[in-house]
Amino acid sequence: MTDQARWKATVYVGGLAPTVTAANLEAAFIPFGEIADVSLPKPEGPNSTELHRGFGYVEFEDPEDTKDAIENMDQSELFGRVIKVSAAKPPKNVNEGLGSKTALWEQEGWLAENAVSEEDRAAAESARAGANDRPDDPMHGLEGLDVAGPQRA
Repeated sequence: MTDQARWKATVYVGGLAPTVTAANLEAAFIPFGEIADVSLPKPEGPNSTELHRGFGYVEFEDPEDTKDAIENMDQSELFGRVIKVSAAKPPKNVNEGLGSKTALWEQEGWLAENAVSEEDRAAAESARAGANDRPDDPMHGLEGLDVAGPQRA
């Protein structure tokens, strides 16, 4: 299964109690279909005593099973806490978007969204050239105005 297909078959489960284990999560979601994997991301701190960060992912064998799981488990209670269940989003590429070490205009995603055709580029250059034909006097066109301030009727 490709990474894209795996993310379509995965649900995000948030708001988990600290005592929830992968086995508990699997038992809660097994009624909705065959489960391929359950993961509970570990805390990043080395001194943390927590088992997980309060959320997890449940990957189903069939992407269609995610709809049933979301409809039935979102806003339900698990270990005394109301959980949030939604479609999982693929992780953001660290080399894409704001905050990456690559300049925004050098990123593939930005280039694809902001690509300009040669036709448009030529039209913009001709418009800029036409704009340079205008006089540089900022007062041009204001000759008829001899009184400053608001006009009284």
